[in-house]
Amino acid sequence: MLDALTIATSVAALALAAWCGFAAFRDQPTKDWHFIGMAVVTLLTVVQLIVGIVQLTGGNEPEQGTTLFVAYLIGTVCAIPAVAFMSLAERTRWGSATVAAGAVVLAVLEVRLYDIWGG
Repeated sequence: MLDALTIATSVAALALAAWCGFAAFRDQPTKDWHFIGMAVVTLLTVVQLIVGIVQLTGGNEPEQGTTLFVAYLIGTVCAIPAVAFMSLAERTRWGSATVAAGAVVLAVLEVRLYDIWGG
């Protein structure tokens, strides 16, 4: 895996968490610009999925197993879109809080993904 991509995705996820957490603190729902931030973070996870698949097809193997690695890759791609849909259903401050929590979960998934690969 590319360490720089994992770090960039983690930092972007934590920045999104702080941004949406601040919106929840100010009693605001998610706005359009929050969804743009979610799209950027999701794009980073899609790029990471593609890089991971290319690494696997190139003969590289994760230390803790391919199945676990692929499961975490798919989980990282699904994390932010899932909370984005939840925040659309909950148009209060709790929608922003949900996105903030989901972004923190994504950052933790990134750390675990790095560990599975053998970092």
